[in-house]
Amino acid sequence: MDNNPAKLIDGARISIVKGDITKMTTDAIVNAANSGLMGGGGVDGAIHRAGGPAILEECKKIVSRQGRLPTGQAVITTGDRMKTRHVVHTVGPIWRGGDQGEPDLLASAYRESLKLAAENNISSIAFPSISTGVYGYPVEEASRIAVKTVASFLREPSSIKEVIFVLFNAEAYDAYASALEELP
Repeated sequence: MDNNPAKLIDGARISIVKGDITKMTTDAIVNAANSGLMGGGGVDGAIHRAGGPAILEECKKIVSRQGRLPTGQAVITTGDRMKTRHVVHTVGPIWRGGDQGEPDLLASAYRESLKLAAENNISSIAFPSISTGVYGYPVEEASRIAVKTVASFLREPSSIKEVIFVLFNAEAYDAYASALEELP
């Protein structure tokens, strides 16, 4: 992991890696979920398949208790069969051109995930690139929002000491590495 871009923010580390988020050993991983929390394609489907049935069962209980998860919000479940203890599920915005509140909703998805992780005393968390798959958010813009939001959160005291962006392809990896490099 030493060759991957990283930056320290007030004692917490942000880093960028290329890989499979379901294999991470962080305390929590984040799932770019749909509002029904029932699994799906992309990272959502991969996490549900790797994690096992307990994740879906917990998601069903959450939805029956509170209804569908609004865009920009987050909930937490077990990591079940994965190496991670927890999965934070968040719903990112569908890209509609950028003038429908997408930047604020995307920032909220990251911020609410971190807030929930901190409330659960999590010290390390891994994020995928939220909303840049089937939701169509341009990866360059999404990466800047993600990195800036995470850095801003880490400037306040919390249990979180490590945030890893786990990117599936070279385009996303390069975009996030550039966004991290741009941070002051």
